[in-house]
Amino acid sequence: MTAPVDPAALRAMLERVASGSAYLSKKLETAGVRPKDIAEPGDLARLPFTTKEEIRETPVLEFSAVPPERIVRVHASSGTTGRRTICAYTARDVEDWTEMVARCLRYAGVTPDDRVQIAVGYGLWCAGVGFQAGVERVGAMAVPTGPGNTELQLELARELGSTVLCATSSFALLLAELVATRDLRSQLALRVALTGSERWGEGTRARIESLLGVRTFDLYGLTELWGPGVGVECERHDGIHVWGDHFHVEVVDPETLEPVPPGVVGEIVVTTLYKEATPLIRYRTRDLSFVYADPCPCGSPYPRIGRIRGRSDDQVKVRGVIFLPMQVDTVLADLPGAGPEFQAHVDRDAAGRDNLTIRVEADNPTVAPELERRLRDKIGLRVDVELVEPGTLPRSERKTQRVFDHRIL
Repeated sequence: MTAPVDPAALRAMLERVASGSAYLSKKLETAGVRPKDIAEPGDLARLPFTTKEEIRETPVLEFSAVPPERIVRVHASSGTTGRRTICAYTARDVEDWTEMVARCLRYAGVTPDDRVQIAVGYGLWCAGVGFQAGVERVGAMAVPTGPGNTELQLELARELGSTVLCATSSFALLLAELVATRDLRSQLALRVALTGSERWGEGTRARIESLLGVRTFDLYGLTELWGPGVGVECERHDGIHVWGDHFHVEVVDPETLEPVPPGVVGEIVVTTLYKEATPLIRYRTRDLSFVYADPCPCGSPYPRIGRIRGRSDDQVKVRGVIFLPMQVDTVLADLPGAGPEFQAHVDRDAAGRDNLTIRVEADNPTVAPELERRLRDKIGLRVDVELVEPGTLPRSERKTQRVFDHRIL
């Protein structure tokens, strides 16, 4: 599915790329596409895709569409899925990004009266500085605690009366469980949590909200697209609004790379319209979601995608069946007594048969048979369930690994 795109904005971007990026201009030339060839929205399909591997393997100054003297900053991805991806920013890129993050905060109800605790990484990882710039643009108080150090997080949240938390869902859950264990909720003023950087399900949302007494807002972003701030949920929590004035979004079948209809899950592909230093042409994010066909009843003019279901490169094939972590999320959210935290382990026995074991935190040991049945129905193959005590599985201030493939492939 492809949302409407302004051909003039797209042509202007391609002209900047063709004249400024050594790598992308050659890529367009190889594909036989010139900026003037883009005359209508349907011409978008003529453009070549861009992958993370290309950005990783191409020197940042060769990929950039501006001369080095215009680059004011670089950031890099967390490196969770491999070698870090380095991206460059011009002054305008930083300005645009700041306004997008501020827009996300405003959609979540953040005002100048708020005190925003930024519990994500600073430095090369773009999240911390991106959030801080957006918070300051809104006029709220920034509390740059960074990731980790739970004692400091709780101390400052109480002392400063932090009202908003920015964190990965994993770290937000860790803090929420500590607050509950120590009975600190009455001492906190938190009312909103903006979480992102990793896929997280409704079960995790419900647990964070119940333990912290906050409303959570799912925030979308990745380093290649500036960082956090590409889009966010509105107060309806029915999809993520993506800033269509900066990004053109497509959803394609990850195998055929052909567009899929609205409502059908596929891989998100993004083209940046105004990004200067590291522009992207039909960038395959690998994130799996869908585009809503209808405008949001909230009145926002920006298109919506569904919450991220997983990644196309996270898919694991077990006995010929494709398994995605989000399938477990869906089951756990609907089963009382089972917590939202889990790990999926795939191994191969001596007879060469693949086995899938789902390790789940649960405070009710009797849920195991029902959980096995629901997982089997959802995934389409027999699953072994191993229940562990709540709080047993690791929590992290960064992205949490869910799938462990122990097979020698």
